[in-house]
Amino acid sequence: MKKIILVTGNMKKLISARQFLEPYGFEVDNVKMDTTEIQSDSIEEIAAASAKEASDKLKCTVLKNDTGFFIDALNGFPGPYTHQIMSEIGTDGVLKLMRGIKDRKAHYREAFAYCEYGKEPVVFTSITSGTIATRKSGKYGLRIDPIFIPEGHTKTMAHYNDDERFKLWNTSAYDELAKYILEKEK
Repeated sequence: MKKIILVTGNMKKLISARQFLEPYGFEVDNVKMDTTEIQSDSIEEIAAASAKEASDKLKCTVLKNDTGFFIDALNGFPGPYTHQIMSEIGTDGVLKLMRGIKDRKAHYREAFAYCEYGKEPVVFTSITSGTIATRKSGKYGLRIDPIFIPEGHTKTMAHYNDDERFKLWNTSAYDELAKYILEKEK
């Protein structure tokens, strides 16, 4: 088994990475460490800079991910600032910002930066599209889940427990990452 070090202290991110990468024959462990979070409107740039810093410090290959939530009608807000915005205004604040807005399209963007020691990171991105509900509903999940309805569904993410919710995410970045690593090893 090829070992991947995921730089995170978030156990949900670790569980998710294991769920999607172990079937490809990868063992996923984690290291919790602080890295500099650069100021950027691009989650891909943020993930890449963090991965490079972690790889240089740990002197090994690492994987770092960053996630943002982007609302079309708000010009992509809150984007890479989702965690901070949700801490400040929460889902009620987002719903207030969306009051009266007909275009409710939004998406989660998740960037995975894979960085081999001494090299530049390679970034893979998944996008899970959907819409913003007009009110909160459901009891599962975190942050945006009570107001985000994934494309093709009628209920918010918060209506699905962890096992069901994981199936609603676009996981193409995990697939691309695994294929990239396996191809490099040939």
